[in-house]
Amino acid sequence: MKFKIAFLALVVFSLVSCLKTKTDGVELLNSDKFEQKLDVENVQLVDVRTPEEFAEGHLPNAINVNVMDDNFDAEMAKLDKEKPVMVYCKSGGRSAKAASKLKVQGFKNISDLDGGITSWKQADKPIEN
Repeated sequence: MKFKIAFLALVVFSLVSCLKTKTDGVELLNSDKFEQKLDVENVQLVDVRTPEEFAEGHLPNAINVNVMDDNFDAEMAKLDKEKPVMVYCKSGGRSAKAASKLKVQGFKNISDLDGGITSWKQADKPIEN
């Protein structure tokens, strides 16, 4: 019984540690909070998916910079590091990678859409083509 409790505690600690690392220095926001921040602040909104995915539908006023392209860092360096930057992808994996890259580049105010555009659509938020 003690082994099971210790194992469960280890699993929970590992999951919490991974979660903390993912969000450390990056604000992970649900679709409602993400939308509120878009409305209030002068932000730079970046869709980090492929151009094909972007063409299928994206958040209003988003620019498209594919995180998987070799020129991602150079394109992001053109943005203002002092202004908030908000990133999203399909479900959250690529935007987490993009947020990490932005942090390394010196961006100070980074937000990531938890669940990506998938969660945005599920919450019936606006999309444009």
